[in-house]
Amino acid sequence: MGARWLLIALTMLGLILVTAAPAAADGIIIPDVPVTRYLTVKYHRVTVTIQDQVAVTSIDQVFVNDTGRTVEGSYVFPLPEEAAISEFTMWVDGQPVSGQILTRDEARRRYDEIVRGRRDPALLEYIGRDLFQASIFPIAPGEERRVELKYAQVLSAENGLVRYVYPLSPEKFSPQPLQDASISVSITSSNPIKAVYSPSHPVAIDRQDDYRVRVGWEARTVKPDRDFVLFYSMSQQALSADLLTYKARGEDGFFLLLITPPLRVESERAVAKDVILVLDTSGSMEGEKLEQAKDALVYVLQHLNPQDRFNIVSFSTGVEVFAERVRPAAEAQEGIDFVRTLGAAGGTNIDGALREALRIAADPISAERPVIVIFLTDGLPTEGEVEISVILDNVKRALQSNTRIFAFGVGDDVNTVLLDNLARETRGASAYVRPGERIDEQVSALYAKVSTPVLANVTLDVEGVRIYDLYPHPLPDLFAGSQLAVVGRYYAGGAATITLRGTMNDQAQVFTYRDLTFRDVGGEDFLPPLWATRKIGYLLNEIRLHGESQERIQQIVNLSIRYGIITPYTSFLIEEPTRALTEEGRAGVAQDAYHALEAAGPAPQSGAAAVEQSIAQSEMEKATLPGAPTGPYGGQVRTVGERAFVLRDGVWTDTTFDPTRMTPVQLIFGSEAFVDFLAQHPEAGRYFALGEHVIVVIDGTAYEMIMPSAKQLPSEPRSLLASEDDSSQQLRYPLVVFSLLALVVTWLL
Repeated sequence: MGARWLLIALTMLGLILVTAAPAAADGIIIPDVPVTRYLTVKYHRVTVTIQDQVAVTSIDQVFVNDTGRTVEGSYVFPLPEEAAISEFTMWVDGQPVSGQILTRDEARRRYDEIVRGRRDPALLEYIGRDLFQASIFPIAPGEERRVELKYAQVLSAENGLVRYVYPLSPEKFSPQPLQDASISVSITSSNPIKAVYSPSHPVAIDRQDDYRVRVGWEARTVKPDRDFVLFYSMSQQALSADLLTYKARGEDGFFLLLITPPLRVESERAVAKDVILVLDTSGSMEGEKLEQAKDALVYVLQHLNPQDRFNIVSFSTGVEVFAERVRPAAEAQEGIDFVRTLGAAGGTNIDGALREALRIAADPISAERPVIVIFLTDGLPTEGEVEISVILDNVKRALQSNTRIFAFGVGDDVNTVLLDNLARETRGASAYVRPGERIDEQVSALYAKVSTPVLANVTLDVEGVRIYDLYPHPLPDLFAGSQLAVVGRYYAGGAATITLRGTMNDQAQVFTYRDLTFRDVGGEDFLPPLWATRKIGYLLNEIRLHGESQERIQQIVNLSIRYGIITPYTSFLIEEPTRALTEEGRAGVAQDAYHALEAAGPAPQSGAAAVEQSIAQSEMEKATLPGAPTGPYGGQVRTVGERAFVLRDGVWTDTTFDPTRMTPVQLIFGSEAFVDFLAQHPEAGRYFALGEHVIVVIDGTAYEMIMPSAKQLPSEPRSLLASEDDSSQQLRYPLVVFSLLALVVTWLL
C-alpha cells in the first residue's frame, strides 16, 4: 500500500510543478527547476486497440517549452486506476527512452529529490493512482518534444460489461486549452460485440460487423474535466442486456440497463412492417423544401424490405392518397413516380391528413404488423380542424396500438406541441429540420434506424430487486442496430432476474437475463446525474406539453440543485446560492416559478424559440451523458461524481449542505486532523480538490476544508517515510504531507 501512496505523491507533485495542456494530454513533464510558466501541448492523440479484453494504448503528444528558459526533468504518467499494466515503452523524438513504474522505495528516493513546490488541494483528486516516469532531455525555450507512449493492460468485466478508462482529468490544471485532442478505439472480439457506451464523452460508434467496432472522440480548444470511460459487452444472445448500478450508503440506488438488438437482420427475416408516408404539399413547401422532402420519401421507398408494404398521403387544402390500402414493396417504383408528380399549392390540412393515414393504418390487413407513419409538415394547421387539442383527440380515437408516428417539423413555423405529442402518444419520435438543414438527410437517417423493428410494445420486469422511476417512459420499440439505454431507481441491492417482453410479427416474445447484480453500495457514480438529467427532461416536456404543475416544478428544482443541472427554474442557484441550499428556499423558488408561469400564460408553441426548447428538452429526456453546467454557469457550478457544488461566497459548497441545519466541522488543509480524516474518508479527496475552501457533506456530517495560515503550520510534519509497520506514524496519504512540506519550505524561505 505504501508504494501506491508514494507513487501518488509523485503524480501530484508533477501536476504541481508543470501541467501539460488540456483535453487528452495526461502525461506531464516535471522540470528539475520549478517554473512559473507551464509547458503546453501542441497536440495529443490516443489510439487504442482492444482484443478480447486486452487493451493496447498508444499515446502521441508534443510538448512546447514556452516558459522562456531551458527545461530538463522527468515525464510522468498517472496510470488508470486499478490498471494491470503488462508492458510499457516510451520514445522521445523517435529515440527509445527507458522508464519505469515506480516501486515504493524508488518513489521514496524520487520524492526526496523533488520536495518543493506549492500547496494545491486539486492534487487530492489523484489519490490511489500509480505512476510511470522517465527522464526527459533538455528542452530549450521555444523547442518541442514529441513523446510517444505505449502500454498494455488486461481489462476487467462486471455484469458482462468490459470497462476501459483513459485518464484525462489531470489536464484540468492547464491554464490554456489543448488545440487538438482525439481518442480512437478499435475493439475486436471472438464473440459478438453488443452494447457500446461511453458515459463520459459524446463518441461516434461505427459498427463494422458483429465482431469489430470503432469508437472515436475528438475535440479542439477544450479542457478536460473527466476521464475517458468506455464500456462494451460481448454476447451470443440475439438481444443482450447489460447492467450498471450505483448505490450510496443509506440511499436508494440507480441503474442503467443497456439493451442491444442485433446489428442487422437479413431482409427476408426482418419483421414485416407497413410504412405510411404523409407529406405536406401546401404552398409554403414550394421550391427546395418540397424537392428535398420528395427525395426523402423516395429514399424510404427504395429501402423497403421485400415483405414490407407502403402507402403515400399528400395534403394541402385537401388530402390525396396513392392507394386506398397499403401496397406491396414490389410496387415501390409506382409510389416513387407518384411522389415525383407532387407539387406545392394551397393550405395545410393536418387533421385531414392524419385521419386518412390512421384510417389506412387501421385496415385489418395491417393489424398483425408494425405500422410506421412518417409525417412531414412545415406549417401550422390552416384548413379543416385547426385546434391542436381537437386534432390530438382525433388522433387518439383513431390510433391503433401497433402504430408509431415519426413527426418531422420543417422550419420553425410548426406547432411543437402538436408534433411532440403525436410522437409521445404513439411511442414514436419527433425531429426538427432547422433552416439551412437538409430534409432528406434527416428523414433518411431516422428511417435507417427504424427500418428494421425487432421488438415492439416493450415492457421490463425485475425479480429479486424492486425498481421504479424508469426513463424513457414509456419504453420505445427496439430496432436492429440500435441500443436502448434505460435508467431508473431501485431500493435494496441484490441478485436479480430481468425479463424483457414484447411482440414480434404479432407473436409474444420473452427474453430472460439471470444472475445480474444490483450493488448494495458503490458502483458507477455517473448514474445519479444521468438519471436526474433524464427525469428533468421528462418533467420539462410534461409541463410544456400539458401545462404547468407546481409538483413537477418542485421536482425539477430539487433535482437540478442536488445534481447541478441548470434549468429555466434554477438560475437562482447562481444568483441566490444560499436560498438554493435550504429546503424552505427551494420550496419558495418552485412556488415563485409556478406563479410566474401562471401569470405569463401558455408558452409559444411555434417559432424558433419553441423549436429550440423542444429540441433541448428532448435531448435531456434521451440523454446518454449526465447533464453538465455550461455557458455562464460552468465556472460556478461543478459536479464531482454524483455530487454537485455551487460557488457560494468563495466557497465550493455541496448542494446537500443546509446552512440552517448543519454546522460544518473545520479541517485545516495539511494538518494532522486533515490527514487522519482523509485516511478514514479517502473519497473526500476529490471533493476537496475543487479549491482552497470547500464544504462537503459525508454520512450526514458537513466538513469544511480551509487553507492554513503560516502560524498554523506544524514545526515537524508527520513523516512520509514512516515504516508501514509503525501504525502510529504510517501515512496513508503522502500527497497531503507533500503539500504540507511544500508549505513549510515556502514559509522557511
